[in-house]
Amino acid sequence: MIDFSPMRDGALTYLEYAARENIGPEALKRLSDESVDFLLSLLDGLNDADVAFEPEDPEADDPFAVEGEEHIGWTFGHLIAHVTASSEEGAALSSLLARGVPASERPRYETPWRDISTVAHARQRLEESRRMRNAYLATWPDAPLLDTCRDVSERFTAKFGEMNAPAAFLFGLSHEVGHYAQIEEVKRQALAARAAV
Repeated sequence: MIDFSPMRDGALTYLEYAARENIGPEALKRLSDESVDFLLSLLDGLNDADVAFEPEDPEADDPFAVEGEEHIGWTFGHLIAHVTASSEEGAALSSLLARGVPASERPRYETPWRDISTVAHARQRLEESRRMRNAYLATWPDAPLLDTCRDVSERFTAKFGEMNAPAAFLFGLSHEVGHYAQIEEVKRQALAARAAV
């Protein structure tokens, strides 16, 4: 997996990185598949109760959560619902941008996290997400329109830079990768809790 820290730190925009590395749909598919494979590997050793285990997270603060859930620790299933939604949003945007549509809306849907309560559900969601991301990449034309960028706020652009098709895909994937440590910590807590019983 690539190091997203220069983009997160503002040293390089996602668009600049994609252009410098000549990142197209094949590279994006490889990176996305690597991420899905890594997340699937984290299911190894977990049982259904572990996927639904509610971890301790003193830093939990989600102002967009439904009332009463703003400060709960996210289960493994909750995190899978969240990160796959972001990667799919980036993939959907990349499809529009590559075809010359300067997207302004957020084509985002997040599976209700309580629906991912077993190992089988988590595995299904990840494989479904892989299929959806790869399908969006398959919609890119042979000559993608890389000059088309998202129609977003000046504040967003100032923080993250212009977002063309490869940049939008990478942005969603960066968010997913940014949650790896949190997902690994939830797994650690779940296994520790099970061992203590």
